[in-house]
Amino acid sequence: MGEPGGGRPAFLAPSADRDLVDRDLAGRNAAPRVRASWRRSERYGLDHDEVTPVFTGSVDTGSLLYECASQVLTDLQSAIANEPVSLMVADRDGLVLARLCSDAAILSSLDRVHLAPGFSYAERNAGTNGLGLSLADRAPTLVRAADHYCSELRGYTCAAAPVLDPVSGDLAGTINLTTWSDSASHLLLALAQTAAGATSGLMLVRSSGRAVRPAPRGQVVHVVGSDPGAHSDPCVSAVWRGATEAAVGATAAGRVVAMVGEPGAGKSALAALARRRVFPRSRILSARAPEAADVAAWLELWTPELSSPDVCIIVSGTDRLPAWAAGDLASTLAVCRRPDGRAQPFVLTAPDFGALPDELAALVDTVVEVPPLRLRADDILPLAHRFAEQERRRPLAFTPRAARALTAYQWPENVRQLRRVVREAAARADVIDVRHLAPEVLDGGRRALTRLERLERDEIVRCLTAPSTTMARAAEELGIGRATLYRKIAQYDIALPSRSGDEPG
Repeated sequence: MGEPGGGRPAFLAPSADRDLVDRDLAGRNAAPRVRASWRRSERYGLDHDEVTPVFTGSVDTGSLLYECASQVLTDLQSAIANEPVSLMVADRDGLVLARLCSDAAILSSLDRVHLAPGFSYAERNAGTNGLGLSLADRAPTLVRAADHYCSELRGYTCAAAPVLDPVSGDLAGTINLTTWSDSASHLLLALAQTAAGATSGLMLVRSSGRAVRPAPRGQVVHVVGSDPGAHSDPCVSAVWRGATEAAVGATAAGRVVAMVGEPGAGKSALAALARRRVFPRSRILSARAPEAADVAAWLELWTPELSSPDVCIIVSGTDRLPAWAAGDLASTLAVCRRPDGRAQPFVLTAPDFGALPDELAALVDTVVEVPPLRLRADDILPLAHRFAEQERRRPLAFTPRAARALTAYQWPENVRQLRRVVREAAARADVIDVRHLAPEVLDGGRRALTRLERLERDEIVRCLTAPSTTMARAAEELGIGRATLYRKIAQYDIALPSRSGDEPG
């Protein structure tokens, strides 16, 4: 490994570090993201001289990320076989899953700094480094020699690009390319980005057993209307009512609220509902985190609204924000005040409190848990009627079989999935029967299906839900025996509601 870069200050106590570190980094034209990463590294209390990543002892070699990244990196390695470059994939926590390299010298050197499978190089564990910073900021990252926080790493230049789950858009991991600090690095980041994109694309192909939809780019800004009469709450379950009361109480007290719960459970909807209950005429601005490349423009677009005294801000997807953006947003929210001197109200949403970036989590006064739809069976039909009416601009009826199918289903994607299923059904019929519902509603969902399996399941459900059908008739139409049909029903865990009392309701 090359000699560590010079000119760095020794480790500085938190009380004296920021100005000196900022001047040192600014003098070398270090990128703002690198400076922010150094400040976080110092807050973590990391050693400037020795890198000590966490060792787990085992890695998940059965994951889709590992499988796809290994294939992509193997192909890339063959293309740059004579270059002193180590190719790595790490999971979303920075745990190195695999490392490919044919250069014995760089492999030996990387072993000495533990940049190897089984070790976590997350920023919190290893300070400023390409792999860790690409995960923290969810953005392609190049960290050159002296930009590393730890002197042991300054003999390297590291380029890394995040890999996003092609279905959910969640951070899956990162591709990291490491070479000597004195080697040409201008193409390194481009290679990392290409490999990350290829990995995500291969994951999309191989995850075809799931319902594949493009990950949302992020709703940059959405203004919720202030007409209180247009937004009544159809939900009646006790757990939803309890969450609503907690949210209303926190809102009335002027607290900063974190709404936590599964994706699609209705966190932003509950936040808006609570705000309207307390301040019926206030405006509600909902800002959902966009892709990393759009974050700067996203912040500039809506944060000026904080100066308006009648606006409540709901910031969704804060767990997806780059680390630098989370810090900037926290600083903006912390000092924002209304004309009467009170803090400007805002709500943060995340899957759980631990997913909130540290700077934003420190601002939270109250946590409200939004229950998933599977724990709110009493809310399913009222919501279904609401979504059907929104689709057709008039009330629609559901047959008892359709109602039983809806309430029996577990709704893994929560209210978001129910809305999609009902609106698709409402576009097809005036009275919604079980045959108009998506086949997934009758599928127990115990395992992911391949594309061919989904086609077979959907055809079986279509035949079984046809009006006045019987098992014998369905088997005949499918061209299989009744015993085979029963076996397929069990295989796909298809649950057919009974036909008793089948009048529209």
